[in-house]
Amino acid sequence: MTGTNTQARKLDLLRGVFGFGTFRPGQEAIVDAILAGRPALAVMPTGSGKSLCYQLPALVFDGLTVVVSPLIALMQDQISALKLAGVEAETINSSRPRPDNVAAWHRVAAGTTRLLYLSPERLMTERMLAAIGRLPLKLVVVDEAHCISQWGPGFRPEYAALARLKESFPGVPIAAFTATADAITRQDIAAKLFAGGARTFVAGFDRPNIHLAVDMKRDGRQQLLDFLAPHAGRSGIVYCLSRAKTEATAATLAGRGFQALPYHAGMEAAARSRNQDRFLAEPGVVMVATIAFGMGIDKPDLRFVFHTDIPGSIEAYYQEIGRAGRDGAPAEARMLYGLDDIRVRRQFIDREDSDDERKRREHQRLDALIGYCEAPECRRRTLLAYFGERIEPCGNCDVCNDPIPLADGTHEGRMALSAVVRTGERFGTAHVIDVLAGTATARVARLGHDRLPTFGIGAAREPNEWRSIVRQLVAAGFLRLDIAGYGGLKATESGRALLRSEKEFRYRPDAARSRPRAKKRGRAKPAALASTDAEAPLLAALKTLRLALARERGVPAYAVFSDRSLADMAARRPRTRDEFAAVHGVGQAKLDRFAAPFLAAIAAAADGST
Repeated sequence: MTGTNTQARKLDLLRGVFGFGTFRPGQEAIVDAILAGRPALAVMPTGSGKSLCYQLPALVFDGLTVVVSPLIALMQDQISALKLAGVEAETINSSRPRPDNVAAWHRVAAGTTRLLYLSPERLMTERMLAAIGRLPLKLVVVDEAHCISQWGPGFRPEYAALARLKESFPGVPIAAFTATADAITRQDIAAKLFAGGARTFVAGFDRPNIHLAVDMKRDGRQQLLDFLAPHAGRSGIVYCLSRAKTEATAATLAGRGFQALPYHAGMEAAARSRNQDRFLAEPGVVMVATIAFGMGIDKPDLRFVFHTDIPGSIEAYYQEIGRAGRDGAPAEARMLYGLDDIRVRRQFIDREDSDDERKRREHQRLDALIGYCEAPECRRRTLLAYFGERIEPCGNCDVCNDPIPLADGTHEGRMALSAVVRTGERFGTAHVIDVLAGTATARVARLGHDRLPTFGIGAAREPNEWRSIVRQLVAAGFLRLDIAGYGGLKATESGRALLRSEKEFRYRPDAARSRPRAKKRGRAKPAALASTDAEAPLLAALKTLRLALARERGVPAYAVFSDRSLADMAARRPRTRDEFAAVHGVGQAKLDRFAAPFLAAIAAAADGST
């Protein structure tokens, strides 16, 4: 197929199968790289359409695409959505009866299947590798690719075997996708999966529709209930640190009238599956879960994520809040944190069956998240800076909407920066604080740091105060934590300007203080999802019809149509098949399957009979 023909085919499939007239920002460059046979690593925020970036090339190619995915539920949901769009896709996994798996393989071997979804454990057996090697394999996709990195969040050892893909399928392009990977994790993925030779696409990490807020834990149970009160009838996730807390919280919420379900690894598989199916299929369900729940969950109308305890790292936090607001409409992410759950997180790290190097890095990642909690300025700015992205204050977080009174910490900031620079910018927080506090540890004495001018200049402050100041200097961009190296603190250009008295540093003098947040938000409903009062009754009727059709087919509601598609229908009010075909997300297969019932619902609304 020539380049011109490939481009034409690409655009025809985008409209004819997926029902989209244009690509979203960042998608087309990734699609084109894959179509050109180049290895690619794409880091795209949740909800930005990363699945299309490999599903579309899979349809352009004349052959098979294998997609490596970590969760059976994720595979099944994607396959359901693809089949409704008229795409032949299969999975072979342990949850299906053997005859079903055998029949699926026969369809793959016969060449009728375009996408085959497999877990890494299933794919990387010698038997499966050999069988796939005999087929016209055109592309291998690794989804949730951060799992291949031992430094990434949610490490899954089985992903390590994927480093053999390059030698198992020589000449076959490999594409990897993830929503969460800092620079170190991206380098690790590229080294393991591509031997460093891949083009990396970073589409940006910002999810501007998610309002960010953090509160110090006071009465966690009441704080959760107060948060949920205005969210009654909406879908969301409440994350808890332990299984016992998950069960107790779900019971409390159910007793208060919420459709709350528990989910954790200690439950029977059948019960977990039932609860997940209800969460995906029904509106207004609140899933109370440990981190065992969430990877790959695609529920676009998730309106909130609430953490009752601090997560393990900024990467984990970003991944978890990214499950909210995938439809682009306003969503909220609220986190509570306290000294006790920080202590438990430290214990989790120390008890890991891993080497000291990994533990050190994980402690540093937790430190970075604590710094985010104590951020003296825009939370989104602090969060994105961790991933190397710079923005202006967002106007959609608690700090922007209700600024915290700050104190002038320029003097303290210069003291801390001086200690960092004079000790060589290679030591971590604990050592720098020892120097500031004048604590003559054996290490301080051995290195001669007790003879530095900065030794003891901060003795008037408690070590915990200095820890908060250092975290806030990191959060504000004056210091950088070298997670890739040995955890040393390094002065940034802004930090050196602070040392030269060219900048000032303002900080939260009491990061543990928390107060009720103002209700102002400053958020506008995205135009793509906005609906007028006249459209609201029709939109509700369309959602009811969508849910009924989804239940008939045993698929999530979004697999029938996204909320954006329904909003477009309500705005357009199509009367004919041709007009219905112009609705966002309506490809040929969905036109054939769903035009009649949705056109009937729209006509009934026009007649005033709904």
